[in-house]
Amino acid sequence: MSFSDFITNHGIKVPKVHYLHLIQVARADGKIDSQEMAILHKEGRRFGLKDAEIDQLIEKEKDHHYHPPYSLDDKFEDLFYITEMILADDNVSDDEAKLLRRFAVEVGFDDRAIEILKEVLIGGIRRKESEEEILKKFKAELFKK
Repeated sequence: MSFSDFITNHGIKVPKVHYLHLIQVARADGKIDSQEMAILHKEGRRFGLKDAEIDQLIEKEKDHHYHPPYSLDDKFEDLFYITEMILADDNVSDDEAKLLRRFAVEVGFDDRAIEILKEVLIGGIRRKESEEEILKKFKAELFKK
């Protein structure tokens, strides 16, 4: 199985561990529905995987659970790469938006933070801003009084 990092249209290298996290979050409720499965296959193909390899990887990950990082910066990094994967085709479908939200909930963000995250992540990645620039904007919005 050839499974390597991939470079998105925005020039960002997405580490394969973030794809594994995506699988784990999709399975967090005990099942992967058809929309989530379609997203996992779409994203897996970007890593150079064939559908059979993706299915094998999903099966292999069934006993692994996503353990969200503790720090805000690390949580943001996970979401940055997940968003980058989703935006690789410059389009965010409703199903992808739901999975992104689910991932944000899984790392511990509340509704207000999730709305800020979606706005700054999607906009920042589309403008080709660095992860650090986007994180700075997120923190400024999140902690604004």
